Amino acid sequence: MSSAAHFSNERVFRGFLVWFCSWGLLSLTCAAGRLSVSSQNLEVHKHLKRLNKPAVKSIQSPDGDIIDCVHISKQPAFDHPFLKDHKIQMNPSTIPDLLFGENKVSEKPKERTNPVTQLWHQTGACSSGTIPVRRTKKEDVLRASSAKRYGKKKHRTVPLPRSADPDLANQSGHQHAIAYVEGGKFYGAKATINVWEPKVQSSNEFSLSQLWILGGAFGQDLNSIEAGWQVSPDLYGDNNTRLFTYWTSDAYQATGCYNLLCSGFIQINSQIAMGASISPVSGFHNPQYDISITIWKDPKEGHWWMQFGDGYVLGYWPSFLFSYLAESASIVEWGGEVVNMEEEGHHTTTQMGSGQFPDAGFSKASYFRNIQVVDSSNNLKEPKGLNTFTEKSNCYDVEVGKNDDWGHYFYYGGPGRNPNCQ
Repeated sequence: MSSAAHFSNERVFRGFLVWFCSWGLLSLTCAAGRLSVSSQNLEVHKHLKRLNKPAVKSIQSPDGDIIDCVHISKQPAFDHPFLKDHKIQMNPSTIPDLLFGENKVSEKPKERTNPVTQLWHQTGACSSGTIPVRRTKKEDVLRASSAKRYGKKKHRTVPLPRSADPDLANQSGHQHAIAYVEGGKFYGAKATINVWEPKVQSSNEFSLSQLWILGGAFGQDLNSIEAGWQVSPDLYGDNNTRLFTYWTSDAYQATGCYNLLCSGFIQINSQIAMGASISPVSGFHNPQYDISITIWKDPKEGHWWMQFGDGYVLGYWPSFLFSYLAESASIVEWGGEVVNMEEEGHHTTTQMGSGQFPDAGFSKASYFRNIQVVDSSNNLKEPKGLNTFTEKSNCYDVEVGKNDDWGHYFYYGGPGRNPNCQ
């Protein structure tokens, strides 16, 4: 049975239950149901209280979000027992040096791209000493399978380039089009990612573009740090393109979460909100917008830092959160991911990237450019031995290239279901 049919049947069943209860029938069942709803409401209320910290100031975003300016010392990270006495590191000891001339301006740039901002900036700003936190609403938590699972990815959602068996790869319902490097020690990565607003077919699917910093085995103990943009109706309640981060130290089982939806990531920046809408986004044959993301391991303190754009150092994941990544990463991946629920037995029409295949090129297909890795000397270097992987290239594909402007780059994505992808 498809998930859509399951949810439809469940709604019908609940409807019958409400009708019987209204006529005084099934009294024990109805009483148990009321207790169950009451218990769920209490659990959701407790979870919201944990996530939504007291705000110094609140900002209403044009997209319906509420951004709370929370004192930096009151943020969700400090609910972690190991962070009770943690002294916030307000700056990394160093930022990776640029070996490749990414910031040079060509005399005649071939492609014009533009930086982006966040939608909530139109209506306010958080002051120094506070951080912007997207407020979690009751309906956000209720969309999750449980309050405990809210803000968490499902197990086995990382692309597995070395087990490219299509039957195995598609069992998880996730599909990818990525470039990757492996077989060395990596201390970070950087890329500039083209921002689009892909169409997502069902509310329980998503489309994202991100980089993965990985350590450990793909089984039970995978360590992962992730960042990029995503469209996820289930997580956010809309189809806006949003900045996101994720981390796990046990292959998405018990640890980690999106953004600031659990304790872990320590934010220091007052201007960028995790999970908030990115604006503007790229258009077909229209201006192109992109975001730069850098993640690196501080050689002195050992924490993993994240920078957004050229000027926004957002914060860090403390090294104690991880086992393998406490030392270094063994794989770095860049690219797109979608959920394919195969409703009614058909491949999803959820788009990856712009929804166009890579051969459409600039202003039509989505791209990652200036792909780099961080070495043990904290230098940004071009990736050696860049490989690609996709489960079904007729649905979503990836094509790499290299030039003087963009260094190592790739176009990626696709429309999902089409005559060659059913």
